[in-house]
Amino acid sequence: MSKIVGIDLGTTNSLVAAVEAGIPYVIADADGRRLTPSVAHFPGPGQAPLVGAAAGRVRVVKPSETVYSVKRFMGRRGTDLPSEDRRVTYPLAADGGGAVTIPIHGEALTPEQVSAEILRKLKADAERALGEAVARAVITVPAYFNDAQRNATKLAGELAGFTVERIVNEPTAAALAYGLDRLKDKSRIAVYDLGGGTFDLSILELNQGVFQVLATSGNTRLGGDDLDARLTDFLVRAIDEAGGPRIEPAPEEAAVKARNLALIARVREAAEQAKIRLSTETEVEVVLPFLTPEFSFNRFVTRAELETLTRALIEQTRRHCVQALADANLAAGELDQVILVGGQTRMPLVRRLVAEWFGCAEFAETRGDVRLGDTFHTAAGPQLNTGQNPDEAVALGAAIQAEILAGGFQNLLLLDVTPLSLGIETFGGLMNVIIPRNSTIPIKAGEMFTTAVANQRSMLIHVLQGERERAADNWSLGKFEIDFEPAPKGVPRVGVQFEIDANGILHVLARDIKSGREKVVQMRSAVDVDDAAVQQMVEESVKHAFSDLRARRWVEAKLRATEAANATRNGLGQWRGELDAACVDAIESALKAVDGLLAAAAGENESGDPEALKAATGRLDEASQPLADLMMDKAMEALLQKRGVIG
Repeated sequence: MSKIVGIDLGTTNSLVAAVEAGIPYVIADADGRRLTPSVAHFPGPGQAPLVGAAAGRVRVVKPSETVYSVKRFMGRRGTDLPSEDRRVTYPLAADGGGAVTIPIHGEALTPEQVSAEILRKLKADAERALGEAVARAVITVPAYFNDAQRNATKLAGELAGFTVERIVNEPTAAALAYGLDRLKDKSRIAVYDLGGGTFDLSILELNQGVFQVLATSGNTRLGGDDLDARLTDFLVRAIDEAGGPRIEPAPEEAAVKARNLALIARVREAAEQAKIRLSTETEVEVVLPFLTPEFSFNRFVTRAELETLTRALIEQTRRHCVQALADANLAAGELDQVILVGGQTRMPLVRRLVAEWFGCAEFAETRGDVRLGDTFHTAAGPQLNTGQNPDEAVALGAAIQAEILAGGFQNLLLLDVTPLSLGIETFGGLMNVIIPRNSTIPIKAGEMFTTAVANQRSMLIHVLQGERERAADNWSLGKFEIDFEPAPKGVPRVGVQFEIDANGILHVLARDIKSGREKVVQMRSAVDVDDAAVQQMVEESVKHAFSDLRARRWVEAKLRATEAANATRNGLGQWRGELDAACVDAIESALKAVDGLLAAAAGENESGDPEALKAATGRLDEASQPLADLMMDKAMEALLQKRGVIG
């Protein structure tokens, strides 16, 4: 039987997850991205569509041929769409039966067909990663989706080549990912799910390991896209006031309309990026060069301005919270937990308001901007649990549901919580969290890792405890190695699973997926930690949050730059003679700039400007494209010669 994968088909991003060797994890694509933008670009008749990040890059250039946020139109009638839903840069129409269609290049695409293209990419990514055909899936939908929207989602899965084993509500999947199936019976949980295009609030009760939905309320036309629109409008007005071009539709002039669509797409993209950054920064600069040949725009936007623009939208979700509680005949104080799901819940204002509405007083009054990954216990009300990545929780839950359908996973019991996050050191000296702090135990969690160096024969598992980004700033619990066969970098797969038993003892398992060879090591107690030490670690993580984040961004940029520079040097050493002099000079100049930034930051407390290094690496990638093309041609020629196709 084919493996069953779990899929979160989202408005903004989509993900595919699986369980392998007992470890649920989100599958990355060939470029290492775990989030696939829910965007599809249709270049023309007979040409394969671009999907994901590649389509996102084209959206600004060809906005009328690039479809995004299509989840909003699944199972909907084109005649019933409100004006705010029509604010997309691609055309919308209705077929003879009134259903939404998207006319591009003379073809009336349906939302299901567009969604199927996104699902096909996820299917291909899963098959590449798992090394086998994947034909079965569990796909999630908002709890507030009606039958038409659910059937449309199932149809999209079938068009993509899946047998859709089950359509699962996103709140239920998120609850599984948070491990809430291990709570005591009759535990009641509210799932506040604010994604890119939809919102719902569900009240769940746990009965003998089964989640029963007591009530749900929501809005399938409210999400992060609407916040983007508010900020986009704000920037459009600011551009106009600064003497820039008037950006508004002009349907009577096709050329002007096309220009305005391109400008709107640029402003919208800048608005979305600014909104994301303002979840961790208090002020960002929006820079839009050459909106016209004579006019460039830049303006600082503060978190306070964003909150003023969007607060009314977020407050629209409150009535759904009140309605769901009333339908479940519960008061907020009778809930055990409120969990936050969906990328938009990273926004500090969302967290403060939800905490206030449900009575999580400590978070609302004193901890509003604490970093992602904390659960807050208060006497006044339920716990506000943000212990999972809000972008990935639904996909992981779908994978767990898929494994349950396949006969795996057993119920566990709630006994205690972890005081600090647990993880391992990854290449570059960073900490990768596997079990976030305040996770209930007993608990199992894990991730899949691979090698960063060719022909490695072993992997060092360095187990850490703490809240800082860099491994050196956290506490070491122990180290051990697991051996495996040497292979090119990125090929070996090692599953690392953490299990904390009922006594708070941490057992770490590392398994080579290819050979099945594994090693299990018992560490010291992961729960018995002095309260003062825990408090100091948490306070230090908040105090150093910005510097730690910058350090992580620098390390990630350095790893990417070093890899690109080494590959370029090796390529030049072999094929310099087959490139023209101007191309070689451009490559060497770009290589020198990267090396200079790396050298300037070298030292005991190495740090540099990650954005400058990313930009320099991008210029190196561009300059070395002819070299990359040449190397690809040579590799293909060698392969054909080996197979005897050419002499």
